Amino acid sequence: MEEILKKKAVLILEDGSKFYGKSIGIQGIQTGEIVFNTSMTGYQEVLTDPSYKDQIITFTYPHIGNVGVNINDEESSLIHIKGLIIREISPISSNYRSTKSLIEYLKENKILTIINIDTRKLTKKIRDTGSQKGCIICLNKIPKFKNYKDILLYKNKNIKYKNKKKIYIWKEKSINIYSQKKENYCTYYMKKKNIIAYDFGIKRNILRMLKDRKCNLIVVPENTNFKDVLKLSPDGIFLSNGPGDPRIFTQAIQSIKKLIQYNIPIFGICLGHQILALANGAQIKKMKFGHHGSNHPVQNISTKKIFITSQNHNFVIKKENLPKQIKITYISLFDNTIQGIEILNKPMFSFQGHPEACPGPNDSSFLFDQFTKLVNKKKKYQRENNA
Repeated sequence: MEEILKKKAVLILEDGSKFYGKSIGIQGIQTGEIVFNTSMTGYQEVLTDPSYKDQIITFTYPHIGNVGVNINDEESSLIHIKGLIIREISPISSNYRSTKSLIEYLKENKILTIINIDTRKLTKKIRDTGSQKGCIICLNKIPKFKNYKDILLYKNKNIKYKNKKKIYIWKEKSINIYSQKKENYCTYYMKKKNIIAYDFGIKRNILRMLKDRKCNLIVVPENTNFKDVLKLSPDGIFLSNGPGDPRIFTQAIQSIKKLIQYNIPIFGICLGHQILALANGAQIKKMKFGHHGSNHPVQNISTKKIFITSQNHNFVIKKENLPKQIKITYISLFDNTIQGIEILNKPMFSFQGHPEACPGPNDSSFLFDQFTKLVNKKKKYQRENNA
């Protein structure tokens, strides 16, 4: 740890603000959009969530890394962030599941990390000014720049998750005991449900929770044509989470528009929630600093019941000029933004938060049951009418 504290680092924001700290040893310069995450636990799941692709994360919780890392807590095979900002990083890990320390994990994945800065001050600045681009410089000798814009090379590019370009089958079940104990809604003739999952940057726990509910999961790239999806005989379609602006997924939006006409049950999460809305004529806008954390209260408009949810998004559905066929079902109690919708007279709905958690509470995991119920109802109707 003493060796780490000798290595200088600086964070420079778009407005010229500078935060001086130390690095964990990885040398280099990295730029990206800075977002803050309020989760107290689950840092490894956050780091490996594809929805954070090309962003720089600052954790508001002051002490990160005390439980180390392990392969089971990875939500994908890579760390997708550009950089990491931490108040204090633990030099050791204390957990029976840990296989290495967070410092080792970040070094192996070559993630630029700045520590020992005032993350509370940084978070307050982002909340006041909105999201900013920033640059982490981790070098033995910090160069002097006449103009901070000289090093802010980050461009407002269209961010997309580079998913697998081929169709694959997901077979792994959840290791979550809570999920394994869930009631199974399938009968003997409904045990096999072909669910086609559009991969915009899908998390592993989403796939596990669908698999727990007796779904045959076929994962397809985000640019898969609707005709190719129909060839796979879908009983239901899932639209995954992912990074960036949903409006750039024009091919996927057009495919979903076509699939809506077939009345196949559709369930969307996060980016998939926004894509379902766009396919139904809604509009999207960027938020001031987004929602990132696992303590966000969401309310069911009909029942008034409140759920604590995991959130990770910078865009939201506009309430203004919402198409008549879209019904708002959930709202955020932080800022009253749309958190859930359903399509009237269609077996389709979506949710802005992350009901699969990882990290976060399981309050809204029932949405997976709601989706499988729709699929089962559809299959039962088809069976009875074809008998």
